[in-house]
Amino acid sequence: MAEGLNSRLILEQFADNPFLPKFYEEPEKHAFPLELSFLAERYHQLKKELSTQDIFKPSIIADYYFVKSLIFAKSNLKEDEFSLYTKLFHIINDSLPKPDLFVYLYHDIERLQQNIRKRGRNYEQNITNEYLSKIQSSYFDFFKQMPELKILIIDANNVDFANNPEDYELMLNILKKGYNQGVTHVKAEKGSLK
Repeated sequence: MAEGLNSRLILEQFADNPFLPKFYEEPEKHAFPLELSFLAERYHQLKKELSTQDIFKPSIIADYYFVKSLIFAKSNLKEDEFSLYTKLFHIINDSLPKPDLFVYLYHDIERLQQNIRKRGRNYEQNITNEYLSKIQSSYFDFFKQMPELKILIIDANNVDFANNPEDYELMLNILKKGYNQGVTHVKAEKGSLK
C-alpha cells in the first residue's frame, strides 16, 4: 500500500519482544511489563522514523497508531496498572503527531483466526476468540471517543488485497478518497465499492 500511495512505510517492530510469548502463556503475570515494553518500543521507533524527512515520499503509512498501546493496555491490565500506564501514555503521546487518516481493517473473528494460523507464530496459536473480540470492542470504544479524527473502517472480509491485484487496486482506490472527521464505514467487495 505504501508503494502504491508513494509513501514511506513504518512497520511495527514486535518480534524481539521477550514478554510477548510469556504474555500468551500467563497474561495476568506478564501483561504490565509487556505493555510497558511496547509503549517504550513504539515511542522510540516513531521518534526515530519521524525525525527523518523524504521529499520524494512526503506521507507516511504505518501499520499501527501509537494509541494502539493504550487500547491493548486497557484490555490487558488490571485497573490500578492501567491507571499508572495511562499517566505515562499521555505524557508520551502528547509529543507525537496525530494521523491524517486512521484506517481500521475489520475482519470477523473467524477470519482473524485464519490469519493468525496462516502467520504461523507459535505463541499466537492459542489466542482465544474471546480475547480477539475484546480487542475489537476496545478499538470501537476508542473510535467513539475520537470524533476529531478521520477514521475509516474497511470491512475487508471479502477481499485479499495482499494476494489479489484487483483487491489491491480496490483498497488503493478506497484509501485515495477524501474522508471527513468522524467514523466512515466502507465495505470492500470484489468489483465494487459499497
